[in-house]
Amino acid sequence: MTRPRSPINKNIETAVHELLDSRAESRIYVYLLRKNRARSGEIIRGTKLHPSTVRELLSKMYDNKIIYREKIKTETIGKNPYLYGAVSPIILLQRRVKIIESRLNKIANLTDKSNGNKYVQITIDHLGGKP
Repeated sequence: MTRPRSPINKNIETAVHELLDSRAESRIYVYLLRKNRARSGEIIRGTKLHPSTVRELLSKMYDNKIIYREKIKTETIGKNPYLYGAVSPIILLQRRVKIIESRLNKIANLTDKSNGNKYVQITIDHLGGKP
């Protein structure tokens, strides 16, 4: 019998889901944050997601720079497996802030500038003071 995930884990996944595309991505990201680094098989077991879903999302998340990976050297024949890790949550938040700033600036500047309205530039204070 599987143990239900704690409400704290669910709340964290929900918060991370606000930054990522899917609940499955959120579950993978939170798992990697907790474990520091893991192989795909460990991620599959730990998240209880379908293996093809995990492999597809790991590739997508790597391409989107949400996770990083490094090859594990093995002595066996075949492909060397990857060890996956999550980028810092601060990096994800900084990316989201840039997207929000861009959207807010588009909305703020919908008015016709030819009638003397000033161009508006909205900036959100970034975490750590870095854009």
